[in-house]
Amino acid sequence: MVVQMHHHLARAPFLTMDKKIVIYCSASGTIDPAYNEAAREFVRAAVAAGYEIVSGGTVKGTMGVISDEIAACGGRHKGILPRFMEPLAHPGLTELHFTDTMSVRKEMMREGTCAAVALPGGIGTMDEMMETFTLRKLGQYDGDLYVLNLGGFYDPLAALLDHFVATEMLDAPTRELIHFPKTVKELTDMMFR
Repeated sequence: MVVQMHHHLARAPFLTMDKKIVIYCSASGTIDPAYNEAAREFVRAAVAAGYEIVSGGTVKGTMGVISDEIAACGGRHKGILPRFMEPLAHPGLTELHFTDTMSVRKEMMREGTCAAVALPGGIGTMDEMMETFTLRKLGQYDGDLYVLNLGGFYDPLAALLDHFVATEMLDAPTRELIHFPKTVKELTDMMFR
């Protein structure tokens, strides 16, 4: 049974750290199938380790793939959607929450999570992870940060962050807060050790 909640006001950046992971991922239906297979493998491991998943909650792209997989595994999955995306809500969500804006959506997705994971994705995924990274730097998010660099997908981002360090736009200890595992096994070993 899906619990629908409506949120209009922003909350504190984090309250309690639960056994919850927020996943940022692609809404594209035309990406390399290897990315979706990696997403399935990761959520199977996360559900088996007892984690609830929080995501954008739509039927599109990798979001839909992880929703299908979590439902198939019997895991808990909370979807956060802005009201204008209501027709795209995945029917297999355990919980469904609506927001008025994309900004509140991002805040609610992070709330109470112990980790944020970016799977291969586009500008929405980048926006979500970079905001979360910034909040981690500023002490407004306590979770761990992982970017699945499958097949070198995120090499340019890692190089850009290294460039920021080299030019003193970013300090080295902050750069070390975000991890770039190259495989799902490396990611799950880091997270579920």
